[in-house]
Amino acid sequence: MGTIVIDEHYEKCRKLLKESISTKRYIHSIGVSNTSACLAMRYGCDVNKAYLAGLLHDCAKGLKPAELIAIVENEGMEISVSEQENPELLHAKAGSIIARDKYGITDREILDGICWHTTGKPAMTLLEEIVFTADYIEPNRTNIPNLEDIRKSAFVDLNMTITLICRNTLDYLKSGKAVIDRMTAQTYEFYNNKANRSNE
Repeated sequence: MGTIVIDEHYEKCRKLLKESISTKRYIHSIGVSNTSACLAMRYGCDVNKAYLAGLLHDCAKGLKPAELIAIVENEGMEISVSEQENPELLHAKAGSIIARDKYGITDREILDGICWHTTGKPAMTLLEEIVFTADYIEPNRTNIPNLEDIRKSAFVDLNMTITLICRNTLDYLKSGKAVIDRMTAQTYEFYNNKANRSNE
C-alpha cells in the first residue's frame, strides 16, 4: 500500500494528460498527484489510487462551458444553480467521466475522488478527502490565506484541514459576491462539526 507502482497504464495516462491540458495545469496536476500520495502514506490510504486520482483530477480543465455541460448532462448528473452560473465548476464532475472514458479508469474510488475534488461533500471517503486537500495545498499553490498553516494541518488533522479550506473558499466567494455552491457550504458544516466533536 505504501509503494507507488509506475506502471504502463499510469505512464499512458500521464503522457495523454500532458498533451491534453496546459503546461501550467499539468505542473499543478503532478503536484497534486505527489501530494495525494504523501497524504495517502500518512493516513493509510491506497497510495496508487491517490497518485492516479491526483494526476487526473483536472483532466477536464480547458474544455469550454458548453462542452462541460454536455458531458455532465449526457451522464445524467445533477447540475447545481452555482454550476449553471459558473460551468467551470463542472470540470470535476466532467473529469470523472473523462477519466473513465478517455483514460480507462474503472475504479469507482478514483473516479469519485476526481468528481468531488472542487466542492467536496459531507462524509467524503478518505481518498476523496485526500484529493480535495492535495488540490489546495500542493507545492505550486501560492497567494492563499493561511496556506502554510493549512499545509501543516493537512498532515495532522484532515477534518480540521478540510474545514479551513472550505472556510477560505466560502470567504473568498462571499468577498467577490459570487454564488456559493451549496455543496461547499454543506461540506464546511459537516467537517466543522466533526472537527469540533473530535476536539471535545
